[in-house]
Amino acid sequence: MNIEEFFELSAGKWFSHRTSHHLAFKQSEDGKSDIVIETLTADHPEVVKLCEQYEVDPSAASCSARVTWKGTMEWDEEKHEGCTVLVTVPDANKPGEGKLLREMGYAEKAPVAGTYKIGEDGALTLITEYETMWSEERLWFASPNLRMRVSLLKRFGGFSMASFTSEIRIGNTTASTESTEAANAVQATAG
Repeated sequence: MNIEEFFELSAGKWFSHRTSHHLAFKQSEDGKSDIVIETLTADHPEVVKLCEQYEVDPSAASCSARVTWKGTMEWDEEKHEGCTVLVTVPDANKPGEGKLLREMGYAEKAPVAGTYKIGEDGALTLITEYETMWSEERLWFASPNLRMRVSLLKRFGGFSMASFTSEIRIGNTTASTESTEAANAVQATAG
């Protein structure tokens, strides 16, 4: 699987259940979210704006998506919601690797660029360094409608959090129906 196929397979509506373990406090916390992932074209205004922000030619982007989420965490009553745009910029010298531009980071609410790598097993690994922390996420598909994610977040002061997330497809966006059918065909040939 390549990065374009991974993004295509990810398009749709998902129910996400995350269990996070705060290592410093030796406590776990559950969270649930509804996520919508929509693929965007390279000439979409949000993609062009993000590329310009990072001084990247939008034609260098291989794929992009808008991710919207609404969720809750076990320990608070606050609603966790947001939206971000993701853009991949492949490394011309390393197939399956490149930069991942984010409008808003996973760990800090600011624009951030990280790296991505698609492994031979089809899993996507994302590594992001923020000003005060570092994160690594690994995402893979157990089936076309079940996506798994593990992540590790380290603060430079030593605080860490590990989490496991399962995401179940609960529907397709209009733009993702054909993408899902194509990704199902990819999964069938890989399996």
